[in-house]
Parts: sequence; structure tokens; C-alpha cells
Amino acid sequence: MKLQKTALSIAILAGLGFAGQTFAQDSASTGAKEADDLDTVVVVGIRGSIEKSQDAKREAKNRIEVVSAEDIGKMPDHNVADSLQRIAGVNISAASANEGAFDENDRVSMRGTSPSFTQTLIDGHNIGSGDWFVLNQSGTVGRSVSYSLLPSELVQKVEVIKSSEARLVEGGAVGNVNIVTRRPLNFGEGFTSHISLGAVNADLPGKTDPQLSALANWTNDSRSFGIMVQAFSEERHLRRDGQELLGYERILPGSPIAVSNPNLSGVYYPTLIGSALFEQERKRTGGLVSAEFKPTDDFKFSLTGFSSRMKADNYNRNYMLWGSRILAQGSGQAPAPGYVVRNNTLVSATFTPDATRQYGIYDQISRPGAESSSNFISGDFQWDVNDKFRLSGQLGTSTGHGKTPTQDVAEWDVGLGSGAGWRLNGVGAADWNLGNTNTGAPGTFNTSMKLDWIFGFQDVDVVDKERWLKLDGEVFLDGFFTSLQFGVRDARHERNLDNVVAQGPGCIGANGAVVPFDWAATYFCPAGSQSPFDPANWPSGYRNYPGNFASGLGGSFPRNIWYYSPEQLAQFNRFTTRDPVSRRFFPAEYGLDERSTAAYFQANFEGEKWAGNFGLRYVRTDMEAANWVNTSATDPRAVTTSAFGPFRQDVVTNVYKDWLPSVNLRYSIDDNKLLRFAVSRTMTRPDYSAIAGAVSLSPPATVGGIGTGSGGNPELEPILSTNFDATFEWYYGERALLSVSGFLMDIDNYVTLGNERRSYLTIDSSNPTGAMVQYDLSIPVNSQAKVRGFEVAWEQPFGDYFGVFANYTFAKGTTEDGGDMLGTSRNTYNLGGYFENEHFNARLNYTYRSEFFSGLDRASAFYQDEIDNVSASFGYKFNDNYSIALDALNLNNPKTAYYAENRDRPRSIYQNGRQYYLTFRMKF
Repeated sequence: MKLQKTALSIAILAGLGFAGQTFAQDSASTGAKEADDLDTVVVVGIRGSIEKSQDAKREAKNRIEVVSAEDIGKMPDHNVADSLQRIAGVNISAASANEGAFDENDRVSMRGTSPSFTQTLIDGHNIGSGDWFVLNQSGTVGRSVSYSLLPSELVQKVEVIKSSEARLVEGGAVGNVNIVTRRPLNFGEGFTSHISLGAVNADLPGKTDPQLSALANWTNDSRSFGIMVQAFSEERHLRRDGQELLGYERILPGSPIAVSNPNLSGVYYPTLIGSALFEQERKRTGGLVSAEFKPTDDFKFSLTGFSSRMKADNYNRNYMLWGSRILAQGSGQAPAPGYVVRNNTLVSATFTPDATRQYGIYDQISRPGAESSSNFISGDFQWDVNDKFRLSGQLGTSTGHGKTPTQDVAEWDVGLGSGAGWRLNGVGAADWNLGNTNTGAPGTFNTSMKLDWIFGFQDVDVVDKERWLKLDGEVFLDGFFTSLQFGVRDARHERNLDNVVAQGPGCIGANGAVVPFDWAATYFCPAGSQSPFDPANWPSGYRNYPGNFASGLGGSFPRNIWYYSPEQLAQFNRFTTRDPVSRRFFPAEYGLDERSTAAYFQANFEGEKWAGNFGLRYVRTDMEAANWVNTSATDPRAVTTSAFGPFRQDVVTNVYKDWLPSVNLRYSIDDNKLLRFAVSRTMTRPDYSAIAGAVSLSPPATVGGIGTGSGGNPELEPILSTNFDATFEWYYGERALLSVSGFLMDIDNYVTLGNERRSYLTIDSSNPTGAMVQYDLSIPVNSQAKVRGFEVAWEQPFGDYFGVFANYTFAKGTTEDGGDMLGTSRNTYNLGGYFENEHFNARLNYTYRSEFFSGLDRASAFYQDEIDNVSASFGYKFNDNYSIALDALNLNNPKTAYYAENRDRPRSIYQNGRQYYLTFRMKF
């Protein structure tokens, strides 16, 4: 084996840290064993970061992009996901499912596919991850990792791997994102410390919160041992103003309204239109500890522990017009003359007041104690047995939690006899009203307001675990073949949600204990007990939405809305039954256990013009999925203690065996121009909720109606993708690059949705004593899909201090039935520029993403509309030890809008406002 220690190669390898410290995921030349002995050269600044990123991309045998930290805690953006969106072919989103976008980008995807197709690793291994939002805990649960748990202060670099290799951990059907943390021996000898003190201000909540991170590193004089400790504590307030239209129903042919108004037969209308205010306080704390040993030049070992916990108390209020209660699928009240139908949608309608009818509903949901967390412990080693053979390995465990221990809820009937009306304005905010209802104060009982119901899951704790063990070998060769790699990996991944409690309203007896309802009694409670339906027991006093609520959304709809405080809701929810036995809600629970065993072989080669690798990976997946299903009380396996009916647990096991070949070629046209070709077979496994997802139900608004819902399918097979990639790269100057790439992905076993009708025992305000109700469920099924597209990237410096960059990605994804693929934006582009001299630096970036299919929600399609974003950062370096930075996000104050099957069926529109981060950094 030969290594030419040119000045360029030394700078590349040293600037990236010791090649092999992240040996499980080292994506550069695998033959550079001797580079471990090179001294570390630290390159900082925007220009240094660009140089390191281009050097890593240029030297790699496969398709890779690298985002390097300029210095401790100085990624190109405050958020890691924001940094990745600058890369061609990468998309980010501020929501993991259909909960709507918040102000922090949270998920990463590649090349027109869903985030679940992109595997996120830390130092080459998977991590257990959790979500704080209850709908992502018990509803749509994907394979993606929440970036809200990963502060940028931890990151040395981020590798975006676009073409697979046999040695890489399977799981990324279209690519991998590998977050590389720092290691103690990356630093010089002695003691080093870095401290960041700052604050974040968000304009909608009008709050300023502290941000703190610190790093301390010590390395002995011989640089044979080092230990690093990082800690972070970051708080911020979030407010999201929105309007939500929660699904659409049809006026059924043959119904009274269809008969009296034939042009309304089969027409869709919004089920709910609401003014939604979401507020949250996030507190993210944690850190990373790493110890690294290098007793000899031939052996090193490291042990790393990481923990991140985000407390995420949140309060959501939604004051709504209840279209499904008004029209009742054609059995309710017909709109007054003058209504408008467009695209088979009732886009404008007015309903005259009817004293016997309810026109609105109001949900107040407080979630104290909501949180997410992620942690891991990982040990790895590297042993150069001799000049020709290297042995390395990794062992670790990781656990994530998503918790919602409590939901304090009250749902109120409002707009009694008020009349109502709406006008839909495409993907913009709709105009709507509840007649002359006074939304600024609670109404009078039985005249304009009454309690409807109390609901909400309690004791939710999703546990996500992975344990892994891997062993790799590499034989170094002289000649065209530079090395042969081989290895094995065994991992076990578990995800479980158990013991969910679905609360309901209850009565408080004379002794203070909750007693069952007496449905024949006044307010449904036995004599001598207190009822939540009695206005005398309602909270006293109230608050109102902020005076500037939804001021940037447009539309004419209720904005001055009253609400009870979280403390009042918590006190009112003493009128609930939360018994863990009788209120256990089996349909929400699930379990998944996956055991994956893999082995691979890979050959690496390099000649005067050619370099690359080819290999084969074998993966065996043993899957066990457990779900609870309705059954008869006479079933010998039935559990009959739940008020929601008898259930039994069904366990399904399957075994899948997959062969994953890969080939990567790099051809040097000359010193500055490269051609790359890659072919691979990759895999990922279906979303957790697709395999073992809980049964989620939305009951019909009226007795006899058909509800909607979703559930899992444990018979789904792994998703396999055959990938083709061709790239031209031209490094035409220092920090200058022009690249063009085309890609094609042919996906087998793509997961789409089919429909199935099932019956479930339902207890709600329409069926207070319980009834079997029919639901149309969306069930995941395997199908086929294709993605094709191209990427263009350009980076251009101007003189010593200025530079610009731009990239564009086109992706077209279609399913076998011609439908849209989940997550596919046809057009994505980024434009940006920077300035940097010895003391001052500045960056400005614009990002655009076109609309994309986000999934199904409440039995209707869910598309996110196009969105753009402007961000900027400014920094001043006083000297080598002190600097200050200002990061400004969402400067254009973007609105995130969603729509259903067409743009005349809006689903929601949100605004989160701007955020400003001011940070003072010190290093010693």
C-alpha cells in the first residue's frame, strides 16, 4: 500500500480529523491507513469549511456531500437540518407527519422521497429517537429521526451519502445522513474549553430565552489519551397561529339534501374549520462524553455517551365551525340559496340560524409533561494488526422516548342556534363565521354553549431501542486493488407503546372519588355527585387569544377567542376517569421487534484514472409485530376488562432475506474534472406505524354515519430500491465547483394505502352508552414506485472574500397507479452568498421547495403547498478566542399551507414567525 503525503492530502485528512476515528462510516479513500499518524490541522471560517467539504467530496469513491463545522458550535446554520437543505437533492420539513409545520426544521429527506427513506446515523450507528407530539407517538410513526434532539454544537461534520456501498449499514433506501461528532484526540494536547452563551428571541411569542453550551477537552502530552465533555441547555418559546380544516366529507347521493339540491349530490364539504392557536415552551438539555485511548500507533479505542432530552409542554386550542354536524352527509341542514360549488367542493355556503342546531365545536388540549429524548452509549476500536490488515468494531445501545403523560382536555359545543357560513379561498385562509356568536367570552349554558365531551390519551410512552454489534476487517493490497473489506453486523430494534389510557368524563362522588355515569340522571351523574356537565363546576374566569393572532394569515374568521388556562383545564379534568384497567385503550397500543443480521464483502480499487469499489451485502430481517384487535367476549384469548370492548393480541412473525449489491466508479478526466457512476440495490423497512401502527379512529359526527381511521399491516415486506446515478464534477478553481447529476430509483414494495371497512365499539357524545360503529380504515399495502431526476450545483468565489452558491434539484416520483409519491417535491433550489475577512463574516440564503404529497389524513389527501425561506447570519471575530454571531431565521415570515385532493380543498395554513439567535463564543 502506498500513500503520497502531499500537502493537499495532508490538509484534507488532517482537517477532517483522524481518518478511521469514525471508521465505521469513513466515506473517503479506504486505503489511507498511514494517514492516522498525521498531525491535525484546524481550518476554520466559511472558506475553510467550503474547502474541507469540497475536498472530502472530491476524494470519495462514492457520491457524498459533506457539511463541515467552521468551528466549535458553528455549523453554517443554527439547526443541522437547515444546513443540510443547502445540499442539492436534500429536502427538509418542519413536520414528521400531518401535525402541521412548526418553526424548527425537524426531518431530512433525499431525492423526492419521504424522510423514512433517508437513514440518519450518528458516528455510523442508528439511534433510538422519540417525538414529543402525541399524534406522532400514537398515529403516523416513521423511521426518520427527529433533528430537534440534535443540537449543532455536537457536530464536527455531516456526511450525506447518495450512493451506497456494501460496507454501509442498510436502512437508507435513497441515502444516508451520518452526523460525525468530535473526538478528544481531534484536539491538541492539554486542556481546551469552548463556551457559547446566547439568547433566542421569537417574534410571535415575544419571548427571549437563554442558550448555553460548553465543551471541555483534555489530551495528555503524548496524545495517547483524551477525554471530552460537552453540555447544552437551550430554552425557547414557540407560538404557531393557524387555521385548520380537518378533513372533508361528501353529501351522499339519495340523502335529503341531495334530493332537494341535486347539484350537491356527491359534493365534498369541510368537516371542521377552525382558528388554531398552539403555544409551547421547549427546554433541551443534555450532552456528550467521549474518551479516546491510543496506547500505540496501531491500536485505539473510544467510548462515547450521548443524552438529549427536550421538555415540550404544549397547549393547543381550536375554535371550529362544525361542517359535518351541520350537513351530516346530506341528512342535516341545506345551505341557503347562493352557495357555490367548484371542483366538486362546496366552497361557499351560508346556513340560516336554527335554534335546534349546533354549528360549532371548541377543543382545548393542554399537554403538560410532553417530552422526547434520545441517548446512546457506543464503544469502538481500531487495530492495525500489521501493515496489511486492519480490524475494527463497534458495540452500542440506544434508547429514545416520546412521552405524553397527561392530556387535559375540554371540548365545548358552541354556536348553538347561531347559523354559520364559509368561503374557501384556495390554499389561502378561508373566511368563516358562526353567525353573531360572541367568541371573546364563554357562552351561556344551553343558550350558546355547553360541554360536549372530555377525551385524550394518557400515560403515552413510546419506547424506541436499538442494540448493535459489528466487526469489520480490511486487507490492504498493492496494485490496482487497494483493499478488501468484509464484516458482519447484528442489531435488534424494538419499538413499543403499551398501557395507553383513554380518559373520559366522570362524576365526583361525595367522598371525592370518581364514580361512573348514570346515563338516566341529570347531567349523567348519580344523585349526590358532581357532574362536569353542570355549569356550576366549570372554571371561572378566562383569557383571550393574543391581540395579533393570525394577523399575517389573511382571511376573515374569528380571532378574538376566549380560553381557559392550562391550570384551569387541569383542575377541570378532575372530572375524568383515568383508570388504567377499565380505560385502557388497546387499539392505540402496538409492538415491533426486528432482528437484523448482515454480512458484506467489498473490494476497493484505484488506478491512474479509475477508482471505485464493488461489493455485496446480505441482510436477514426477523420481524415480530403485535397488535390488539377487536374480538368476541367468548374468545378464550380476549381481555374483557376495558370499557372499549373485548380485545385480543395478535402476533405476526415474518423473515425476509435480501441481497444488496453495489458498484461505485470514479473516472478522472483530468486533474479538475471527474465522472462518477453508481449502481446499487438498497433497502429500508416500512414505517413503524405501517407495520404495527395503532388503530386511530375519527368517529362520525352523527349516529349512523361512517367514521374514518387508519391501522397497520404486519404483512408488509421491506422496501427495496434499485438505484442508478451518474455525475459530472468540475473543480475549476479554489472553492469553485460545477456539478451535474442524474438519478433513477426503481422501488419495489413501496408502501401505499388501501381501504378496508371495520366495526369498532365507540363511546362518545353521539354514542354515550357505546355502540358498534363502522369505520373506513386506510391500510398500508405494498406496491411499486419510481423516482427520476437530476441535480445541478454551483459554487463560485469572487476574490478572497466573497462567494456565491446555487443548486437545483428536479425529482419526479410516481406510484404504479400513477399517483404521487410521499414527500416528492418536483422543484427545489437554493441561492446564497457569503462574505468573510479576518474579522467579519456574513451569509444570506434563500430556499424554495415546491408542493408535495404529505400523506392521508382523515381519509383525504394531504399536500403541503410550495414554501420559501430566507435566512441570514452575521459574525464578528474579535480575536482567536472571542467571537459573536447573529443568526436570523424565517426572515420572510413564511406561511406553511396544506390542501387536500385539489387546491379548492384547503387543509390548513400556519405562521410561526421569525427567530433571532445571538451567541457569544469563547475558547481557551
